[in-house]
Amino acid sequence: MPTSLVHAVRAACAEALALLLPVSCAGCDEPDISLCERCVLALVPVPRQQVVRAAGGALTVWSGLTFEGVAARVLRAIKEEGRTGLARALTPALEAALAHAGIGGDVVLVPLPTSRAAFRRRGFRVPDLLVRRAGRPPTRLLRHARRTGDQRGLGREARRSNVDGSLVARPGVARGARVVLVDDVVTTGATLAEAARALRAAGADVLGAVTVAATPRNFPTQGERRPDTFETHR
Repeated sequence: MPTSLVHAVRAACAEALALLLPVSCAGCDEPDISLCERCVLALVPVPRQQVVRAAGGALTVWSGLTFEGVAARVLRAIKEEGRTGLARALTPALEAALAHAGIGGDVVLVPLPTSRAAFRRRGFRVPDLLVRRAGRPPTRLLRHARRTGDQRGLGREARRSNVDGSLVARPGVARGARVVLVDDVVTTGATLAEAARALRAAGADVLGAVTVAATPRNFPTQGERRPDTFETHR
């Protein structure tokens, strides 16, 4: 059986099993419901923009939600508990980010690649799943060229150094493509910047990036002056 079919069957079985076993709201733990009405309302998109410094030019990133509260818990439930059915609740956030970015139908949505370890552990790729739930086909133009260390606990420059040169693109397919990068969460953006570098090196026109959510520290509080550029990381 092809590997892609194996993982598709595994994901379908996981969703079916979730319907049979006792569930609780991913956002607030209310019993007997996967996501309560109050938590659904908490996922109404509030798109935010930031700019990432990347090789070949700045990269504009739109995010549908802030990575906190219900949004953070739902994403963790998908990634850590395999509750893939919850991805549909995040579709409006991704669609809002795409709409605010002015992304038309002629662009290629390129999900950030998942490490082999994470794919083996989960059985699915989170960015690809989110793109599919939004009714768009993901195009996998990127792959890892080398392993990277754990980004947690690293400073901004250390994170950039950790992922520098870690991705490569498929040159025959990427050349001339109009590309938008897709990820679940943007934190400091080093991985998005590295992805943009790899695709541009392969001849792609990287128009921007969208994510379901962005960590709160990427946004200034009211009254603060927003810097012209940010470094971001996945």
